[in-house]
Amino acid sequence: MQNIFFLALLAITFSCKTSNNTTDTSSVQVSPADYSKFITAANLKTHLYTFASDEMQGRDTGTEGQKMAAEYLRDFYIENKIASPKGADNYYQFIPSSYFKKGDKVKDSENVVAYIEGSEHPNEIIVITAHYDHVGVDKDGNVFNGADDDGSGTVAMLEIAKAFQKAKDNGNGPKRSILFLHVTAEEIGLLGSKFYVENPLFPLANTVANLNIDMIGRIDPNKVETPNYIYLIGSDKLSQELHKVSEEVNNAYVNIEIDYKYNDENDPNRFYYRSDHYNFVKNNIPAIFYFNGVHADYHKITDTPDKIEYNLLETRAKLIFHTAWELANRKDRIVLDINK
Repeated sequence: MQNIFFLALLAITFSCKTSNNTTDTSSVQVSPADYSKFITAANLKTHLYTFASDEMQGRDTGTEGQKMAAEYLRDFYIENKIASPKGADNYYQFIPSSYFKKGDKVKDSENVVAYIEGSEHPNEIIVITAHYDHVGVDKDGNVFNGADDDGSGTVAMLEIAKAFQKAKDNGNGPKRSILFLHVTAEEIGLLGSKFYVENPLFPLANTVANLNIDMIGRIDPNKVETPNYIYLIGSDKLSQELHKVSEEVNNAYVNIEIDYKYNDENDPNRFYYRSDHYNFVKNNIPAIFYFNGVHADYHKITDTPDKIEYNLLETRAKLIFHTAWELANRKDRIVLDINK
């Protein structure tokens, strides 16, 4: 009788343990907030004071300063053990001077690329872009630092990549792959992103979405009273599902004001056509363009790191991280609207 009781008790105990383990495993939800915390204003500031320093000589396409900037990005990815994608040459996608069609005026350049492979859908790619070039030095030797344009987007992408790599190191890497694409030659006609879509490292048909970050470190003079905002452009143009994801993610994690002022088809600024996402859009890839609007220092030597709102830059970078996380980890890839 005692043996029968003991065996029954053992069976019940094992059953409970098994049930508890199963429940624990299935109910544990990895929160992206566990990893967005690695995106900090302090780290963004440290990066930007180097990346947008006079030493980088304004990062004009094909110049020594642009090459130094590219090396800074590559060294970051190497240090953080974020891989170079297949098809790139040690994090570089080289672009010959002949592509720029300006003869000797623009020398060879390179996009800088890093990659985190997805665990379940590795062939489906989320591409995050930011241009790292700027307009160089004027005839008097003044450096155009380009801290906001687009140093802010560039360093945000570094921190976003690091957060995703932290997740992967913990066994919580993205289900879809993520390509971190730092494009050159934006300032001379969106040519770095154009080169990429004409020579993609991954098939464009497998590219789920593009999140493009171009100027997210400053405050529009019209938003001084309500600075906790970001302009979003393009989210609903090719995929209503992308727009919905963007809205839901913001409501769940960030709660920043999303302003669609420049998303208007009749916007005279035509910003939708003026940054690197547009080369993806032309290939029917849904995209979001994150933008803080223009300010008095736009394309002037006064666009310097001391004028960046680093806490706000952190918040905006976290919004992009959370959006990328959702796109990479949801059950199904977002749907392209057939009628677009």
